Amino acid sequence: MLVRVRLFAQLRERAGRSELELELPEGARVADALAAVGDLAEGLPLVMAVNREYADDDAVLHPSDELALVPPVSGGAGGATVEPALHWRVTDEPLSLDALAARVRDPRAGAVVTFSGTTRDVAHLDYEAYAEMAVVELERIVRAVAAEHDLCAAAAEHRVGRVPLGEASVIVAASAPHRPEAFLGARALIDRIKAQLPIWKREEGEWVEGVRPAPGG
Repeated sequence: MLVRVRLFAQLRERAGRSELELELPEGARVADALAAVGDLAEGLPLVMAVNREYADDDAVLHPSDELALVPPVSGGAGGATVEPALHWRVTDEPLSLDALAARVRDPRAGAVVTFSGTTRDVAHLDYEAYAEMAVVELERIVRAVAAEHDLCAAAAEHRVGRVPLGEASVIVAASAPHRPEAFLGARALIDRIKAQLPIWKREEGEWVEGVRPAPGG
């Protein structure tokens, strides 16, 4: 199969173009594509992005995939700071912890911590939100926690509407170079979401008592 791979920075300059074509066997994986560009990548530890997400070496490729080779980011004095990858969402759709964890994958990260809050003991819970404010507040929380704990990436999603038994109502994920930052980041995300997000829960017809949000908290 024929795949197209986008090139950036040093790789683009080495190749003298912004894209190259690779002929790979059906069922080829990311590792096969990386091996096929060995000469071009000499001396550079590369990561491949598949459909705009960093991919593992064993990820299977398809002709329709958007592929890109990502060279190392610049470092040292005067180098640009790499901004953390951030994601937030309030939705009435089921949540996927696997999909959220994929959003915080980062070649700099040695640790990824996730948390899922699920409905228990009752058939369902009902959530109501001040949706417009909830989205803004969730963004503020994610950005603040990522900065405070030096995270590589941070993500959070909250579900509204009816959430059946065993399904997630809120999920968070944090990645960092080391375990302590990742654990602290994930804990800070869920704690602040529970304390600050304008979302209310009804259990068996009764609104669950909550706490008063702290302005600027």
